[in-house]
Amino acid sequence: MKKSTRKVGKYEVGRTIGEGTFAKVKFAKNTDTGESVAVKVLAKSTILKHRMVDQIKREISIMKIVRHPNIVRLHEVLAGRAKIYIILEFVSGGELFDKIVHRGRLSEDECRRYFQQLIDAVSHCHSKGVYHRDLKPENLLLDSYGNLKVSDFGLSALPQQGVGLLHTTCGTPNYVAPEVLSNQGYDGAAADVWSCGVILFVIMAGYLPFDEIDLPTLYQKINAAQFSCPFWFSKGAKSLIQKILDPNPKTRIKIEGIQKDPWFQKNYVPVRPREEEVNLDDVRAVFDNIEDQYVSEQSTVDEGGPLIMNAFEMITLSQGLNLSALFDRQQDYVKRQTRFVSRKPARVIISTVEAVAESMGLKVHTRNYKTRLEGISANKVAQFAVVLEVYEVAPSLFMVDVRKAAGDTLEYHKFYKNFCAKLDNIIWKPTEGLANSSFLRTMTC
Repeated sequence: MKKSTRKVGKYEVGRTIGEGTFAKVKFAKNTDTGESVAVKVLAKSTILKHRMVDQIKREISIMKIVRHPNIVRLHEVLAGRAKIYIILEFVSGGELFDKIVHRGRLSEDECRRYFQQLIDAVSHCHSKGVYHRDLKPENLLLDSYGNLKVSDFGLSALPQQGVGLLHTTCGTPNYVAPEVLSNQGYDGAAADVWSCGVILFVIMAGYLPFDEIDLPTLYQKINAAQFSCPFWFSKGAKSLIQKILDPNPKTRIKIEGIQKDPWFQKNYVPVRPREEEVNLDDVRAVFDNIEDQYVSEQSTVDEGGPLIMNAFEMITLSQGLNLSALFDRQQDYVKRQTRFVSRKPARVIISTVEAVAESMGLKVHTRNYKTRLEGISANKVAQFAVVLEVYEVAPSLFMVDVRKAAGDTLEYHKFYKNFCAKLDNIIWKPTEGLANSSFLRTMTC
């Protein structure tokens, strides 16, 4: 078996907790302080090949500039010989989207609190001249106290001298403002406000205000702001959402207006972030000398089998150190809950996963007890990808971690439920008596 640790500078880097097209996110621990962090790992060769140096450098610089209690904090940037390591705040509560998927709509008071935190974070970004441009529930994380944290500034923009409007069409279609789709130039602040309005609608309704299978129809509805609020929205919430989802960016309510709105003001305690001196020396050191600046890297991986998951890593699957979140499947805030346990040999687990995926028409790539499944999304307009990794929890007991690598989160949840049904013969379901005493009972589908 092999252990999943790597030492990068003062950080002990462990299991993968997220994966994208160009980067992996891994859990890590600061060996000096014991603090848990998330490490975004990017290959230098990929950055250079795809000419992403300026984009990544911009994203990192922006995250250092916009320090706020409701924004994921970037601690520092390190470079190894072949990789770049972005050290981020570890946010243990999962995505806000997962909470919506598991519970449907949230209570109005809960929605208001999340929305207040979102607006505070976005307002702070705008005060620094930063526009996020990809605000959606998947990019809103929750910490162990249930506080919202804005993440993923990969599409964010800083104003250019002498240029008033932005012109890049980007973001997720369902959350994008009409003027962004028109290719006529747009105000980044007004576009972010629109996305915030869609988010508020989603968390209150449990579904999207604009949602069509084909993009032309979707764009028509967005351009016309064609939506209706469900009956359970209060008068105040409905009024505010209608002011935000105004298709005319010039008459759309601004951040300052939202913060003064009576519905928004209820129990509102504005956050006052302390001013900090921002030092970008580490960013310059990494990217201005991308070929030769590096920190020490020590791998402690032993080949031969699935990764061994130690007790500390298992704790990180729960919400902070509250172990009940790991052990109780009924709790809504467990991150995705997309993992299951099997008592079958690791080789059998992988071969079964491959066979089921192929029967579903997915492309399969397997290496070292890690499998990537790829296909086309349900709306036929984007790629859909899932990564499965097998971990040894104990002798003859394995946990399979499943996570979205590309595609829509709601579609991912539907896929996972269907996929688990087809893997029923390898998923371990403890007996009634054992289920009451074993913490692993909760990790099954």
